[in-house]
Amino acid sequence: MPIAIGARSRFFVLETPVESPDGFGGTLRAYVPGPGLWGAIEVLNPRRARRDGEPSHQVTLRWREGVDARMRLTLGPRRFRIRAADDPDGSRRDLVCLVEEIAP
Repeated sequence: MPIAIGARSRFFVLETPVESPDGFGGTLRAYVPGPGLWGAIEVLNPRRARRDGEPSHQVTLRWREGVDARMRLTLGPRRFRIRAADDPDGSRRDLVCLVEEIAP
């Protein structure tokens, strides 16, 4: 069931990773802020303890092409690593992201 537009009261920023050489044969990853998106967030099963790497929240945004697990979302000072992004009913109306909250 789609979330009503009025329920999307949180302002997220979609961040895209940019990698550059570190001078020692490896790479450094930085995140570049992208578009701001209004969305809804809910905790997944708050009674169950979460393991590292497991989604802790579900974020529902308007459909947007190209969102994948390399990206992350920010909500003020909070950071969320996208674990999966999917169009639940194929209508290109909503984008549901399973995210893991990460320390700043």
